[in-house]
Parts: sequence; structure tokens; C-alpha cells
Amino acid sequence: MASIRFLGAAGTVTGSRYLVRAQGRQILVDAGLFQGHKDLRLRNWAPFPVDPVSIDAVVLTHAHIDHAGAIPLLSRNGFHQPIYCTPATRDLAQLLLPDSGRLQEEEARYANEKGYSKHAPRALPLYSEADALASLHLFVPVPYHAPREIFPGISVQYRRAGHILGSATVEMIIAPEGDRPECRILFSGDLGRYDVPILPDPEPAPAVDELLVECTYGDRLHGDAPAARGLEQVILAAVRRGGAVVIPAFAVGRTQEILYDLRALEASKSIPELPVFVDSPMAVDATPIYLAHREDHDAEMSRLISDGVEPLRPARLTFSRSPAQSKAINHVEGPCIILSASGMVTGGRILHHLANRLPDERTTVLLVGFQADGTRGASLQAGAKSLRIHGAEIPVRAQVETLSGFSAHGDRAEIDRWLATLPTPPRRVFCVHGEPAALEASATRLHARGWNAVVPRHLEEVTLGE
Repeated sequence: MASIRFLGAAGTVTGSRYLVRAQGRQILVDAGLFQGHKDLRLRNWAPFPVDPVSIDAVVLTHAHIDHAGAIPLLSRNGFHQPIYCTPATRDLAQLLLPDSGRLQEEEARYANEKGYSKHAPRALPLYSEADALASLHLFVPVPYHAPREIFPGISVQYRRAGHILGSATVEMIIAPEGDRPECRILFSGDLGRYDVPILPDPEPAPAVDELLVECTYGDRLHGDAPAARGLEQVILAAVRRGGAVVIPAFAVGRTQEILYDLRALEASKSIPELPVFVDSPMAVDATPIYLAHREDHDAEMSRLISDGVEPLRPARLTFSRSPAQSKAINHVEGPCIILSASGMVTGGRILHHLANRLPDERTTVLLVGFQADGTRGASLQAGAKSLRIHGAEIPVRAQVETLSGFSAHGDRAEIDRWLATLPTPPRRVFCVHGEPAALEASATRLHARGWNAVVPRHLEEVTLGE
């Protein structure tokens, strides 16, 4: 009897993990880390809800850490089976996972040096860079639209989700078992936006029996104003103040879209050519991968490259890889743009830039993505007067702006637009990957159209095909 157990992203927006039991196999769809509130982060340290040795395969929707970041933990604890993903997801995971381990090692080392860790006798990383590197040989790339039988009676197929490079929806087909008929399940992964740069729109969905749909923005709209127009206004205001624009941005996806828009705004003379610093080794390495995977480009991105334009290169762009290059940005005076990870201000080099720039009232902090509850980004968005960084309270005198149009997640209207591509209503829709209010709002909307929608609980297991 086939079933699915919600090991993560149930009642919260992070930690995407769904365990499918079928045909005598256990398949984990996504293996993400939890972020945000402490009670969520502690789940990363708890024993995995099922023995990693018992998992027969992992199927990834995309490479973001909240969907793939637990793979090194699984591998270290005995999982050595295939990890299926799109080619671009494999290439990005080769950057993201070792970087995640390296970042955790650096943060633990810094905490021990400064003595602000509450862990006794010393802070430890969740996993190391070596753990991540040891897991990379497990990745098996599968192209879009190429059905793949991963086990007898179980096949998967990828379609473009438009969220980040390589992101995909996953259709899983489970052959009849006993008196149970065939069951088709669709995992939306993270759904992207329509009519945005670089990536094509999310592809239409197939007819399925069961659907898991993300609800990150299930209770809100991004607004009609183009993201590039908002970026232009923020930059021009910062130039008038004479200060830096500090943008916490995911190294994969958000950073590349902002670079695309900055180049376009410069080309149209809408903004001056300012120094632009991308201060993230991972973003430095991810950007050429974004250029290389032409199968993930939309028509305009393809045209620019064919015409010899470098679509992700503003005129005064500097990629900062080393710590010394990062620290040198602290001495840059006057208007400039600093792009650094992480996007929710949970760690990484962005913390150092904010510690340096937040007390300056000329600074603009531009939030360009979803800020999960409990993160420093959410605190800034809520108007915090200070931010705790590396054990110190940093006063917030900077101007804090939010542009939701840069989100890589579709809003409620875009989710509805994608749902409308389903040929027939699924028998059941599971609302996942959202905060409680967004989940309930999504379920209510689906009920209003006559669909059977439920909000699963963390660790709940349900039978498929009922």
C-alpha cells in the first residue's frame, strides 16, 4: 500500500522532505534543512525520522538548501543510493552543498573564537565540507521530459518549475499494487514566477491523482510593479543619500536575476554605472553555470547571449571570492551595490556587511525574497531597531526596503495560474511549504473551487490513492 509521510515543509516553509513508500521501496522527495525559529533548526540536529540506510533513493526538485541541504547528513549516516535531479541541479548542488558545510564550519569556528556559543564545551558544525563532498558522487542527472523508471513500478518525470536554474516539478507514477490502481503524484517543488528574466515560465502540469503544492505566498500578491522598476527607484534614492545598497540575496537565482536587471537598467541609462560587488564565492561560481545551461534559458536570455551580450555583467562588476576581497568592500565609500548571501540573513558574509553598514543612516538594506519567521531578515522587515550579529547588538539606522517582485516564488495568483493548467482536479491536494496563514488561505481557496485540499501535519503519514 503506497503512502507518503511529511517529514518537513508541513506547517512551515522550510525543510522540504517527503517520504514515499511504494512497491517495497522508500523514496525521499527532497532532503532539505530547516531554517528560521530555533525549534525548527533543532530538527536538523535530531536523528532523521527514518533510518537513512533504509532510504532507497532521493529525488530532488532543485538545489536550494531547504530542499537539498540534508543530503550530506544522510550520506554520513549511511545513505549511499542514487540522488535523481536535473543536470543543472546536479551542477548547482556541487557548489551549494560543500559551501553549506564550509559555512557551518566557519560559523562554529567563529563562535568558539569569540566565545558566544551556547553549546558546551564547544560549537560544532551540523556537517562539514568533507561530508558534503563525499555525497556528490551519488547524483544522477535526468533531463526534462525524459521519464525515468527508478525502480520497477516507479517512474519519475521532470518539468520546468521556473524557480531557479534546474528547478522542476516531479511527476511520480506508481504502478498498480495488489488491488490498488496506478497512482500519479505531482510534487510542485518551488514554483517560479511568470514573465521574469532568464528562466522560462513554469510548465503546465499533467493530470494526477495526488498533488503537493507549495504555498509560500499562498496568502499574498507580489503586486503589478515590475521588479526592475522598484530596483531602479531604490538605487536612485540611495545615490541621492550617498550610501551603499546592501542586498541579502541567495547566491543561486536571486543574485543572477538582480545582475540581469542591473545590466539592463544601466544599458537603458535608467541608473548610473555604480560599483557592484558580488561577495559570495558560491555566487561567483554559480553565475557561469547559469550562463552554461542553455536548456533552462528563456527566449530573451538566449537572444542576448547569441548577440554577444553578457546579460549578467553590469559595467563595474567585481566578484569577491577571498576573505580579503570581502573585507576590502568595508572601505568602499559612496554609492555602491553589495550583493551577498544568505538571502534570509541566517549566515554568510552578509552578516559582516550588515554589521558594518546597518549603523549608517545613508545605507539601504534591500530585501528581495521571502523572509521566514525567526530569521534576521524577517526581523529587519518587521522594523527591528537592532540586530544580533556575532554575539553583538547592531543598531539599525539604515533604510530597510522590500521588493517582493524579486521573489523566485509565485504569488497566490501565479500559483492559481499554474493550478489551472491541470487537465482535471486531483483527487486530493496537500498544501505544503508555507507558513500556517498561507497554508490555510491556500486550502480555503482550493475548497472554494470544489477541490479536496488538506494541510498535513509534521510527520503525518497518509495512504495514497484513497
